[in-house]
Amino acid sequence: MEKIKRFVNEHPQWTSWIVLAIGMVAILVWSARDVGLLPGQWAALIIATILVAGLAVWIIGWEDEEDVSTEDQPAEDVSAEDQPTEDVSAEEPVEDVAAESSESEA
Repeated sequence: MEKIKRFVNEHPQWTSWIVLAIGMVAILVWSARDVGLLPGQWAALIIATILVAGLAVWIIGWEDEEDVSTEDQPAEDVSAEDQPTEDVSAEEPVEDVAAESSESEA
């Protein structure tokens, strides 16, 4: 029992893959039990289901890896002095072309 606990703690993705695959294969067997599949078809479906479970765990693991990498990096201190400022007072005012054209037509 202690070996199982240690394995689960040391390898969470392998554990997730095993548990998810067992659940998915159980659902597959339950839902396709009356279809009349041949043994080779059963084997192909079960292998494909196990691989899909592994792929799902691997993709979900991407998010965990991103979280770990962002936690390892120190936060950058961005002060207001470092950011560029724009001087909008130096720009010329925008003329209202639509208003001028309607005045010239009248």
